[in-house]
Amino acid sequence: MQKYIDILNKNGLLKIIDTPCDIDLEIAHLSYIEVKKDSSKALLFTHPTDKNGKKFDPVLTNTFGSFEALNLILGKDSNEIAKEIQSLLKPKKPTTIKEKLDFFSKLFSLKSALPKRLSSRGQCQEIAQNELNLYDLPILKTWEEDGGAFITMGQVYTKDLNSNTQNLGMYRLQVHSKNELGMHWQIHKDAAHFFHEYKKAGVKMPVTVAIGGDPLYIWCGQAPLPKNIFELMLYGFIRKTPAKLVKSLTNDIFIPHDVDYVIEGFVDTNRLKDEGKFGDHTGFYTPVEPFPVMEVTKITHKKNPIFHATVVGKPPLEDKYMGYATERIFMPLLQTTVPELIDYKMPENGVFHNLILAKFKECYPAQATQMMHAFWGVGQMSFVKHAIFVPETAPNLDDYANLARYILNKFSPKSMLISSGVCDQLDHASPNSCFGGKLGIDASIDFEPETVNLLSDDELLAKFKSINKNMLEVKQHFTDTKNPICFVKFDKDKLVKSVFDELCKFKEHFKILIFIDNDVRLNNLYMLVWRVTNNIDALRDIFINDEQICVDATRKHEWEGYTRGWPKETNCTRQVVEKLINKGLLERDEQLFEKFEIFG
Repeated sequence: MQKYIDILNKNGLLKIIDTPCDIDLEIAHLSYIEVKKDSSKALLFTHPTDKNGKKFDPVLTNTFGSFEALNLILGKDSNEIAKEIQSLLKPKKPTTIKEKLDFFSKLFSLKSALPKRLSSRGQCQEIAQNELNLYDLPILKTWEEDGGAFITMGQVYTKDLNSNTQNLGMYRLQVHSKNELGMHWQIHKDAAHFFHEYKKAGVKMPVTVAIGGDPLYIWCGQAPLPKNIFELMLYGFIRKTPAKLVKSLTNDIFIPHDVDYVIEGFVDTNRLKDEGKFGDHTGFYTPVEPFPVMEVTKITHKKNPIFHATVVGKPPLEDKYMGYATERIFMPLLQTTVPELIDYKMPENGVFHNLILAKFKECYPAQATQMMHAFWGVGQMSFVKHAIFVPETAPNLDDYANLARYILNKFSPKSMLISSGVCDQLDHASPNSCFGGKLGIDASIDFEPETVNLLSDDELLAKFKSINKNMLEVKQHFTDTKNPICFVKFDKDKLVKSVFDELCKFKEHFKILIFIDNDVRLNNLYMLVWRVTNNIDALRDIFINDEQICVDATRKHEWEGYTRGWPKETNCTRQVVEKLINKGLLERDEQLFEKFEIFG
C-alpha cells in the first residue's frame, strides 16, 4: 500500500489531508465529492479521529480515482491486458522458431498466475490486538441514515467446504459489535454458495477479511471470474508474479502476506442478524435485512498500517474506473460466448448492471435478440436490466450524444424486447427481490419512424395540464431526432398508465414520455439516466400505445401495488459539507454540487 501511495504522490495523484477528520461522515463526504471532480485525486487522511477525539491509523480513499491512477495500479493500460487474454483464448499457430519460442514462453509464464503459499508469518501478522476490538479500526460511516459503520474495501476470503478452493469477494461488512461483522454477501455470490454448504454440514464457516496491501487485490476481488477460479490467479497473471499467501492464525484461510490489516473468524451458519440500512453503489439506501454474522477470533496488522476505504453512492465514484478496467479486460471472455460482439460499454451513471451498450457485427436477422438472451445468461451479465444493441456502423459507444441520436432516429416500439430474469439484490425497482423485468433494444433495424409535430415545452405542458393539473413541467431532449424524449415532472396523484392513456389524444406531438417525480431536475441528463435506469422495472413501468411509449420512472407507492418500501437517495449532509468548507478542506463549488445532485 505504501508503495502505491508513493507512486500516486510522485505522479501528482494524491492529496495528503493532515487536518483531523472524523470517520463519521467527514472523511466519506470529502472523498465522495473529490472523486466527482475532473482532476480527482486519492486522499490520504493522516489524522482520522472520532467525535470523542480518539485517534486512528491513516486512511486512504479514492485509490482508483482516475484513469491515470488505474493504469499505475494495473501497471499497464486495461486494453493491453485484454489483448494478452485474447492471445491465450485465440492463439495464433506459431510457424517460425521465434514464434514458437514466444508461444511457449507465454505458456510458461502462466505459472506465475498460481498463488504461492508461504510457511512463514506475513507482514500483516506482525502485530496482534491484545483485546479484540473492531472499534479501534478507522471504519467509516458514509451516510447520515446508515445503520452504522461498515468496511467498504474489505477483501473477503472464503473457501469451499470440501476442497481448498478459495474465493475472494468484496462485500459490505457492518460492524455489529467490537467482535462481530455482518457479511452482506448477496445470494448470487460464491461466498453465499459456500455458506449453504457449511450450513448443510452443520459446521461453522471460516472467513478472513483483509484490508489494504496491493490495490490490485481489491480490483481482483470484484472481477467477474468463472466459478471456482480463485481471483488472485488474475492478480498473478497481471503482475507476472504470484500472489504470496500466508495462513490465517485461527482458521485455514490463506491471505496475501502484505495486506495492512487482517480480521479472522468464523460464521455461525445458524445465526443471522439484521444488517443495514445502508446507502450503496446504486445511490439508494438498501433495506434492513438479515445476513450472516462473522464472529471475530483475531485481528492483526503490519507495522504502521494504512486503512483502505472507498465511498458508495450516486455516480461518478471510484467504481467508475474499476468498472472500466473490468469492462475492457473481460471483453475477450465475453466474446467467446458472443463472437459477433465488437465492443460494449457499461456507463457508470447506469451503475453498470442497470444499463449496457453493445456494438455487434450483423450476420443474420434477429441477431440482436439472440445476443440479448446470451448476455442475460452469462455470469454477472445476467443482472443487467437494460441492454441496447447497435450495429458496427453506429457511433462509438462512449459518444453518448451522437449514439443517442443514432438510436432515436431508427427507434420504434418494435425495437423493444421486454423479458424477465434475475436482477441485482440491491435493485429496488423490481416488485420482487432478485427477480424482475428486463428491456432489450435492437437498434440495428431502421424502422423509419415518422417525425413528430413538435411543440415548445410550454405549449406541450399546457396541453398536458388540460388532462391533469399535477403535471408541473416538461422538458424535451433530442428534439432534432424522430423520437424526442419528453420528461414530465409529475406530482403523482394517480397511476401513470392511466394518465398516459389520456395524453395519447395529443400523440402527434410526442413519441417517448418519461414521468419523473416533482422534486427532480429535468435538465440534467446524466443524473436522469441514473434515476430512470434505477427506478423502472420493464415489465411494470413501460407502456406502449401505437408508436408512443411511456416510462414510469417515479417512486412507487403501496397504493399502486408496490409493497417493498421505496428507498431514499444517498445525499450528503449539508452541515458536514459546511464544516469541511470551513476547515478549508473543500471549496464551495455550487455548480459541481448541482451537477451531481450532492444534496438531492
